[in-house]
Amino acid sequence: MTVLALALAMLLLVWAGVLLAFAAPLAARWREPVLRRPVLIIESDDWGAGPLIQADALTRLSTLLQGIRDRNGHPAVMTLGVVLEVPDGAHIAATGCTEYHALPLGDERFKAVRAAMQDGIQSGVFAPQLHGQCHYWPPAVMAAAREAPAVRDWLTVPTPAATETLPSPLQSRWVDASSLPSRALAPEAIEQAVAAEVEAYQAVFGSAPQVAIATTFVWNDAVEAAWARAGIGVVITPGRRATCRNAAGAPACVDATMLTGARSRAGQTYLLRDVYFEPSLGHMPQRLVDGLKARTQQGRACLAETHRFNFLQGLDASLATLETGLNAALAACPNVGFLTPLELGQAIRRRDPAWIETRLRPRLAAWRARLDEIPRFRRMARLSGLALPLAWLERAA
Repeated sequence: MTVLALALAMLLLVWAGVLLAFAAPLAARWREPVLRRPVLIIESDDWGAGPLIQADALTRLSTLLQGIRDRNGHPAVMTLGVVLEVPDGAHIAATGCTEYHALPLGDERFKAVRAAMQDGIQSGVFAPQLHGQCHYWPPAVMAAAREAPAVRDWLTVPTPAATETLPSPLQSRWVDASSLPSRALAPEAIEQAVAAEVEAYQAVFGSAPQVAIATTFVWNDAVEAAWARAGIGVVITPGRRATCRNAAGAPACVDATMLTGARSRAGQTYLLRDVYFEPSLGHMPQRLVDGLKARTQQGRACLAETHRFNFLQGLDASLATLETGLNAALAACPNVGFLTPLELGQAIRRRDPAWIETRLRPRLAAWRARLDEIPRFRRMARLSGLALPLAWLERAA
């Protein structure tokens, strides 16, 4: 064997070793669907029961979104992660903070909020999805209130409370974070809670939820199984599933990672939300544009996360930032499409040729763009020279 042949054989062995070492994430990103065109969805959580000033914010958001349309005339879409109750502070206070009482979204006090949500839904700009009966686990908050005066004050406030002001660990619905680290809930309790919140959601919106997103992205298999039995077929994720709050209160105990289009054990389709866009935290319009361009290069939808708190205070500034960002995104990607998560999930599940790419070369280009996110792979590919044949493979396809 010549020196050149030996060197080539050694190089091929090195490349094979790199590919073998990263086989699982490489294969997962190849299996992940590739979209034919850009998709942008504004994902917004925490709407529903809570401060009454939401009604004005929702009305103005609806007007803004209706004025921004893709080339097919579809308006920009904002999801509403719906919370179905907050504490009934007056009743809780009357018990000396010994009994929990709920103020549901169906209460007359929320009439204007519900009307604003329904108007946006009918106009095609709001897509409601289940966020939870409440943005906490009631027994955990009641237990915490015995030790924390601030939590007790929050529970007994006479006006509809804003869950954004609760300590972050207590905002997780699917664990008991009254003390840390959190403790798991009984599967039977989860099953009953999901059944109750699906029933409450249907009473408000006239149909059962089909998309769900866990509060603070802390949930587990038992929650997904209960969601599936309730008819929820799409789950919004950040790409990883935390199942607890650790001793510091942070989401932890990650037991699964996922990509868009992957299936849960219960059969739901996962969608990935991984662009963070909070105008009131100083995020500028370009952040939305950059997120859309990066996800488009990867053949993915851009699901941009934003929260209600942006529009409760500093409403005018947040609306202006959102409007500028959406218009800039349209200018940067003129063929962007506005879909709901349910429509996207259904297109992926059906492998709809109008949205899902099947040609080899675009799939290879998207796959290569995704490889940079695999920890250490880019460095190993560059050091081994594997980056060159990967680039050649795309051009030759």
